[in-house]
Amino acid sequence: MTQSPATPLPTPKERRRLREAKSLTQAQVAAKVGVTRETVRSWETGRTSPRGRKREVYARLLTELSSTPERTPAHDGRDRRAHRRPELVAVAASSAPPADRTAQTAQPNRAGRADPSKPRHTVSDPAPEPEPTRPTTPAEAFDALYTRTAPLLVRQAYLLTGRRTLARESVERAFQLAWQRWPEVAVDPNPAGWVRAAAYEYAMSPWHRMRRSHRHPDAPPADPDDRKLLDVLLSLPPAYRRTLLLYDGVGLDLPETAAETEASTPAAANRILHAREAVAEQFPELAVPEQLHRRLTELAGAEKLDAPGSTLVRTGGEKRVRFWTRAAIAVTVLIVGTTALTLRVAPTQYEPVPAPGAPISGVPALTGPGHLTEHERELRRQLRAELSGGPERLAPVAE
Repeated sequence: MTQSPATPLPTPKERRRLREAKSLTQAQVAAKVGVTRETVRSWETGRTSPRGRKREVYARLLTELSSTPERTPAHDGRDRRAHRRPELVAVAASSAPPADRTAQTAQPNRAGRADPSKPRHTVSDPAPEPEPTRPTTPAEAFDALYTRTAPLLVRQAYLLTGRRTLARESVERAFQLAWQRWPEVAVDPNPAGWVRAAAYEYAMSPWHRMRRSHRHPDAPPADPDDRKLLDVLLSLPPAYRRTLLLYDGVGLDLPETAAETEASTPAAANRILHAREAVAEQFPELAVPEQLHRRLTELAGAEKLDAPGSTLVRTGGEKRVRFWTRAAIAVTVLIVGTTALTLRVAPTQYEPVPAPGAPISGVPALTGPGHLTEHERELRRQLRAELSGGPERLAPVAE
C-alpha cells in the first residue's frame, strides 16, 4: 500500500514570517495546533518538521494566516504594553517604510522588496523585474539573480564591516553557498533575502578577527562626513548595526527585520531605537528616518565596489566543493588504512606485562654459611696443623 504524499509546507523562514505578520506568539500557534511552544520553535528554525495530523493542522493554520489581511504590530493587542514607551509604538507603527522617500530611492512594499514601478535603491534589495525571456537553466537563473543583487549586497556588506575585501568575499561565499543549495534557493519565496542573510552571517562572523589581514584597518572614505558616519556605524554592536541596516537601509518592515535577525519584534524595535539614538548623537540631522535612509544610501554608493563575475563565482564554488570532497575522501582512506594496519599488527591475545619488583618488609635476613674471613681462615689452618701431630686414632678391637 502506498503512502499518501505529505502536505506541503512553506519554508521555516516563511512560517515565522507569517506568524510575525499576524502578531501571534509561538505559544498561541502551539495552542492552536496542539503542541508545545518548543515544538513550534523547532518547526520555525527547521530543526524538525511536523508529521501526520499535526502537519495537516499546521499547514491549514499557515494557509489561513497567509490568506487573511495582515495587521501591523501597532494595532495588535500584543503590543498594548508598548504604550508605556511611545518610541516603541512609533517604531512599530512605522514598520511599513515611509511613502515620501526621495526620488532616487525605491519604495519598499509590504514584503520588503522594492516596487518595480519606481526608481531602484542603491542599498536595498531590488525587486524581480519582468524579463523578456525567463531563464531556462539553473545557471541562467543563478546568473540573473547574481547580476541583480550582487553589487548591492557588496555595498551593504561594506557598511556592516567597513572592509572592502571582506565585503566582496562575503558576497562571493554567500552566492557559492546558494549555488550549492540551488534547488532550495530557487524555490524560496525571496532568493535575494536568502543570499543576503548568508552574506551578512559570513561578514559578521567573529572568526575574522583572527585573520592577519584584520589587524590592519582599511583606508577610510575620502569624505570626512562619510568617514565619521562609518565610524559611528562600526561602533554599534553587530546586532544593532545589522538591524539598523535592514530596516533603514534595505527597507524591510519590522516583522521581516526581526525574522532575519532571529529576534522578536519588540527586541528588533529596541535595537533600531538605540542605534538611531547613537547615530543622532553625532549627526542630529539624521534623527529623521528619511535623512538617515538617504545618508546610508549615499555612503554605500560613494565606494567603488564591484563584484566578480557570476561565472567565476560558480566555478570557484564548484572547485571548492571538489577540493573539500577529495580532502574528505583522502582523510577517510587514511583512517581506514590506519585502522587496517592496526588490526594487522595488533596481538591476537592478551599478554600480561610482568609486574615490576618491589621491596618486601618483615622478612628475616638470610642465614647460613657464608664466605670465611681472613681471620677465620688463619684459625682453620692452625687447627689442621695441630691435629696432624696428635695421638693416633683409636680403633675398636673385638675380643
